[in-house]
Amino acid sequence: MFIILTVAIAPGLALFSYLYLRKQIAKEPSRTLFHTFIYGAIMTFPILFIQHVFEEEHVFNNEFLRNAVFTSSLEEFFKWIILFMLVYKIVEFEDAYDGILYGASVSLGFATVENMLYLLSFGLDTAFIRALLPVSSHALFGVVMGYYFGKAKFSIVTEKTKWIVIAFLASFTLHALYNTILMLYDYWLYLMIPFMLFLWWFGLTRVKYAHTFAMQQFRKKISNESGNPSK
Repeated sequence: MFIILTVAIAPGLALFSYLYLRKQIAKEPSRTLFHTFIYGAIMTFPILFIQHVFEEEHVFNNEFLRNAVFTSSLEEFFKWIILFMLVYKIVEFEDAYDGILYGASVSLGFATVENMLYLLSFGLDTAFIRALLPVSSHALFGVVMGYYFGKAKFSIVTEKTKWIVIAFLASFTLHALYNTILMLYDYWLYLMIPFMLFLWWFGLTRVKYAHTFAMQQFRKKISNESGNPSK
């Protein structure tokens, strides 16, 4: 039991540690990030309940609508609403990179609990492939969503809504593509490899852009403070 829990948690912890340590300026409070992780973990259960009800009631007979559209939109919407209502509207962002951390945190909260439940049901044989695919993909969906929330936080008022909407649409689109590929049973591996390479490239470039922008903000703040005689 302990080994399964450790293996389930390790991939998410490793990915988040990389993103957290990547930020070279002031660190986001660990308590706030932990709370965001817990929000993501808790949302796993209503998502699984809704999915179970819809499956039992046979709401979607079409596999594409059920897995690619409904499941992807449901999971990404829960992440989006948590970030929007409990983070974006309440928590003060120090810089645009904070969006990356919050997005990854809520996604990894969900992915870690989902991974834990899956490994408890099916054992450790699938641990490696789940670390490579579901856990890392959820983390990267969260990175993309958080990136656009970060852009919204530091954009002019007229552009904030646009970036908040894009935060959901971008992560949903990537998630829907991922689930669609999994449905191509005979060919999924041939498509999944280039897709995951693209997803890692796309996610890590968002990390790079957010980090660069955060460093520019930091240098500008230091410059303004050093040039102000009242400081």
